Amino acid sequence: MFWQTRRFRIDLARPQVMGIVNVTPDSFSDGGRHHEVSAALSHCERLLGEGADILDIGGESTRPGSSSPTAEDELARVLPVLRGALTLGVPVSVDTSSPLVMRAALDLGVDIVNDVRALQREGALAAVAAHANVGVCLMHMRGGPDTMQALSGYADVVAEVRAWLAHRREQVHAAGLALDRIAVDPGIGFAKAPDDNWALLQRQAELLTLGAPLLLGWSRKSTLGLLTGRPVHERQAASVAAALACVQRGGHVLRVHDVAATVDALAVWRSAGLP
Repeated sequence: MFWQTRRFRIDLARPQVMGIVNVTPDSFSDGGRHHEVSAALSHCERLLGEGADILDIGGESTRPGSSSPTAEDELARVLPVLRGALTLGVPVSVDTSSPLVMRAALDLGVDIVNDVRALQREGALAAVAAHANVGVCLMHMRGGPDTMQALSGYADVVAEVRAWLAHRREQVHAAGLALDRIAVDPGIGFAKAPDDNWALLQRQAELLTLGAPLLLGWSRKSTLGLLTGRPVHERQAASVAAALACVQRGGHVLRVHDVAATVDALAVWRSAGLP
């Protein structure tokens, strides 16, 4: 399987590591650490040195309870970093739900739009359809980061998430994007209780029947903290273990903070010939 993006045809026969670059003052894990442009670009280069395959750059915190920045603030945060990252020779993703930010990032030449709201904001789908050579990732979430914690509750979380992603993927395809450009993300921790997250991992094979590249974001999530009792900055081991479980169950792209540890673990996993 391949994920076709603007400049790159990404071969998913090998699990891809997407390094997180949060250009925000308030992200749940690393808010403020890479808020300055120079720090963010240095972080991009460090992640590539650690083995990241893709860079995912975002200027909006989506931690539970967070509110969205203005489009102007988000643009000021991400555009200089995107401009620099696009010179580094790897696929560059913009993590945004803002149509204004999407349009500006697409005009710069970004490869992927990664939207936790699955292009549902007014104007978002049109912005992407105007650049139909781009790759996209559609994530499942009920409500928004400010309301999602009250919106979990499913009869069958895996079946419902799968059906929603299938429908949304077809809608985006109908707007003009080829299916090989559309990845999906079940939205671990987004309007999901811990048991919902574990069910999505345990039954991940059901999501693979969509036939779409599957992107997964378990890194440092609160479900891992509840299981281990570890605060957010002590969840590296749990995050790597979750990443390997996702790959073992057929996941294609791992969105992570701890790139070096994940890359090393994947090297051991491959060398051991694990399924």
